[in-house]
Amino acid sequence: MRRLLCAVGGAAAVAGCLAGLLSLGPADDSHPTAAAPQAGAVAGAANLAVTTARKRTERYPDDPAVWSGLARAEVEQARITLDAGRLDAADRALRRSLSLRREDNYAAVTGQGLVANARHEFADGRDFGLRATRMAPDRADGYAVLADAQIQLGDYPAARSAVQRLLDIAPAGAAYSRAAYDLETNGRPEDAAIALQRAVDSASTPDERAFAEARLGELAWSQGAVDRAERHFRLALDAVPGHPYGESGLARVYAVRGDTAKALGMYRELTGRAPLPQFLAEAVELGGEDGSRVRTERAALDAQVRLLRVSGGPVDPHLALYVADHGDPDVAVGLMRGEWKRARSVIVADALGWALHRAGHDSEALGYARKAAGTGWGNALFRYHRGVIEHAVGLPDGSCHLREALALNPHFSPYHVPLARRLLKTP
Repeated sequence: MRRLLCAVGGAAAVAGCLAGLLSLGPADDSHPTAAAPQAGAVAGAANLAVTTARKRTERYPDDPAVWSGLARAEVEQARITLDAGRLDAADRALRRSLSLRREDNYAAVTGQGLVANARHEFADGRDFGLRATRMAPDRADGYAVLADAQIQLGDYPAARSAVQRLLDIAPAGAAYSRAAYDLETNGRPEDAAIALQRAVDSASTPDERAFAEARLGELAWSQGAVDRAERHFRLALDAVPGHPYGESGLARVYAVRGDTAKALGMYRELTGRAPLPQFLAEAVELGGEDGSRVRTERAALDAQVRLLRVSGGPVDPHLALYVADHGDPDVAVGLMRGEWKRARSVIVADALGWALHRAGHDSEALGYARKAAGTGWGNALFRYHRGVIEHAVGLPDGSCHLREALALNPHFSPYHVPLARRLLKTP
């Protein structure tokens, strides 16, 4: 295959997965999908796959490939249901597979990488990805595992190389979606849109099509193109009714157009079945000063924070940003310092920098804000965070970055946009 650098206008490609538990699913580039009309059918299909795989292990208990197949089915079920316990089941199946075939067990090694990435153990995910690609240089799954780990570790050139190899071997939706993330992250949204459209065109399942359309919607949204974003969010919902990222995107569209009640109603229904920090935090921001309208969402986020502080598990940056803005910033700093030990992506750098700013550590915060800007991503929230931090330390670039944020996407946050405008009017 011609290299992506030629095919999509000259930028390199790398995988992009949203932060959060189980966001790094199998190499089909789908993100967590909660149960609802057809999305429920997807979850049912995944559950059927687990049941079928378990029956195969009963019929062929000494076949290592069968046990690896069960592990992959368990990881897929974990991705859909957000049930981390499924990862433990996948671990057990992988150990069984490896006990039957210790050497040259490619499926088990890639399975170990999937589990490690889902748990935010990205250094381990990278190691498993490297083992898999050395074991079978012409098979795709190992490069997907490796790319996902490298992007989260902040090694963008290495991730880019892995995705380029993935594109060369298997130029399909999984590779194109990862390519789109790199293009966007490196400040090339137009080329990212081309890659995502290829992901749509090559989608083999409704779930893959919905994911790619939702990502196109997010890309349009990030550029302030509300009408275009709405079109793609609706196409995602046409492919998979109830698709969570399509619904959250459409809720934001309703909010921008002034129908706050409709948007909050959509969030209430969505978070009832998919209580992800991103959706809960978006609802809280939209609820504004009237906390009574989003009391349930705040309670759910606060409960997740308490659980996370006890468990010490992976941290979703959306959750840390919520804590920084609406809770105890020192707690947000502690959470993100722990996550920084696991992941060094620009998303994690941005969240840690903002938490540090909110906790009053502006000099340290500035360093992380600059790390977040290192790839040149045209991310309005990143620009806003950096602008506020620079303003706090007295740098003249602060106002410039605040204006850039509003120019990129004047609707990037119902909570922070008014603050940005107010700060720009400050003498």
